[in-house]
Amino acid sequence: MSEISAVSRKLIQTLAETISKQVEHFNKNEVECLIREFNVLVGETTTMGRVVNGLDRGKFRSILHNTFGMTDDMIMDGVFRTFDKDNDSFVSMKEWIEGLSVFLRGTLEEKIKYCFHVYDLNSDNYISREEMFHMLKNSLIRQPTEEDPDEGVKDLVEITLKKMDHDHDGRLSFADFEKAVREENLLLEAFGTCLPDMASIKAFEQHVYEELEQ
Repeated sequence: MSEISAVSRKLIQTLAETISKQVEHFNKNEVECLIREFNVLVGETTTMGRVVNGLDRGKFRSILHNTFGMTDDMIMDGVFRTFDKDNDSFVSMKEWIEGLSVFLRGTLEEKIKYCFHVYDLNSDNYISREEMFHMLKNSLIRQPTEEDPDEGVKDLVEITLKKMDHDHDGRLSFADFEKAVREENLLLEAFGTCLPDMASIKAFEQHVYEELEQ
């Protein structure tokens, strides 16, 4: 058994070295810990001896929910889509580490790109009125007294467009979104929480990197 684990340890180290050169914000030791965590998470999804290519949507969403406190289905799907760069319905090891580098430690620039991609529900490079409406409707808590909650959401969409749609074409391009967020950082997550808060990041990193601290 120890022979196998020595081989797999060596493999993980080699892999970590390669990936840490391609991914920002993590050093080799951190990448190694993230690979181990990935293997643990994927290991549980291996069914009937079938080889699993990575984290499927359900597993990934449960990580977002349980580890990072996300609750909005539409946003979690967007995060999955953003991590799953090759659209094969699995988040591979490399996609996991690349995604986390922005998710946990990204620069403002990287986070703007990431959030825009999450909010662009149909991947057409625009956030449309409809997309805003669905996301804002999902993220707002409904008041039971409201006559027609949809009206309130529509008003909010118009207010948001007025603030963020710089070229006035009735939708947000990446340039619109970037300009608005640079002027007012709070608009980064205007359409729903798609980044973890500091407490979740800290807890996740402590759990994943605990052996580095020993």
